[in-house]
Amino acid sequence: MIPSNWFPGKVSSALLLIIAGSVLACAGPWRDSYFDKGVDRLTQEEIFERMGPPHTAKTPALGGDTIWTFRVPVSDNELDPINLSSLTDAAQQAAALLGKATNDAPKPTLYCYRYTLSFNEQKILKQWKREECVQGTRNQLKANK
Repeated sequence: MIPSNWFPGKVSSALLLIIAGSVLACAGPWRDSYFDKGVDRLTQEEIFERMGPPHTAKTPALGGDTIWTFRVPVSDNELDPINLSSLTDAAQQAAALLGKATNDAPKPTLYCYRYTLSFNEQKILKQWKREECVQGTRNQLKANK
């Protein structure tokens, strides 16, 4: 059994920072890198398994590219993984894991992004893009802070 005084304040603070750093390392727009690496490789079926059904799917009757769109909520943390607010949020998440969360912590701001995927006739990802569901929303909200 580990004595209760085994983890002095400095050690538990260091542990908290390590956990926060780990959370930050996992942050980032994973969908962007997933699609970047998947161009000319990922199939519609693989993307369906990972992302679920698209919000819209347009397949031309006479052949050509199929277009899928996904609407996804994305937080500031995911878009800007390396900033001070992310570090604060990561520390708060780590504190929550340790049972020391505060209810006064600000909630992360969520934005809506639309991912538009284009597939060739062989159902392979040809290209993709990410854009705001409502253009300028993120800039407007950041300007009001």
